Amino acid sequence: MTRLGNSDLNVFPLALGANTLGWTADEATSFAILDAFVEAGGNLIDTADNYSIWAEGNVGGESEIIIGRWLASRDLRDDVLIATKVSRHPDFLGLGRASISGGVEESLRRLGVDRIDVYYAHYDDPATPVEESAATFHELQQQGKIGHVGLSNYTAKRLEEWISVARAHGWELPVAFQPHYNLVHRQPYERELAPIVQAAQIGVVPYFGLASGLLSGKYGSAEEVNRSDRRVFTEKYSSPESFAVVDVLHEIAREQNVAVPTVALAWLRDAPGVVAPLASVRTADQLPALTAIGRFSLDADSRARLDSVSSRVPEEQL
Repeated sequence: MTRLGNSDLNVFPLALGANTLGWTADEATSFAILDAFVEAGGNLIDTADNYSIWAEGNVGGESEIIIGRWLASRDLRDDVLIATKVSRHPDFLGLGRASISGGVEESLRRLGVDRIDVYYAHYDDPATPVEESAATFHELQQQGKIGHVGLSNYTAKRLEEWISVARAHGWELPVAFQPHYNLVHRQPYERELAPIVQAAQIGVVPYFGLASGLLSGKYGSAEEVNRSDRRVFTEKYSSPESFAVVDVLHEIAREQNVAVPTVALAWLRDAPGVVAPLASVRTADQLPALTAIGRFSLDADSRARLDSVSSRVPEEQL
């Protein structure tokens, strides 16, 4: 277990992304995934109020509802940490006071809990002053509705502004930050964001840890990606340089006798500032290759090879 930023929360080195729950995983499959994750030692479940609005027939909140039903059927509330997000649900868009205050009530209701362990500002809202958003999150902490604050998808400038506002008022700094970061998408996190979060001791929980499946090793070419039902998420990574990274992942996985996703997530887990990569699955049998990072470490040579090949991925892809 690793401490999440300056919080009192200790987390397993992999967080479960719950975006598939209620989308590619029905309720029974979702329960099996959640059960298997906890049985493997996992404890941080990450969702958002808009998951999975993009799926036909969904309206948002489906993932939270399934997690809430799972929690109600298991005696595990004290054993798991629930993180969710606000700003993208169509009924609570942006990060104004009304959206945050209304959004948290609906998330609490859907999850069936009285407190959200980590509540994220999902996407920055340039139309709302950072001070208004930060003040509202602080009020929710004072009311006991959320434990800690997280930020996701913020630029370096706006992240620094939130930190500055919080310090000026004596409010708790965000304890978690979620950037888009993986072996084929290393910037701008490493160059612009890592120095800020490390200086402020904010724990990093990067999303798209497996690049929407590309780094799982199941795609060998852009043509295979284009035939996938996840191509809308994966095709942006489909460059020759990205597939060169996948080739090296396969080599190391064979040498170490582990699965390809284990190697990709181990590299990410040991990156600057990272506490626990996020990864999601469609079925419970995909989990062991991910939770294996709890007991697997890359040697220096393997990490250097991955550093080298991934540094060649063009930034215009990122």
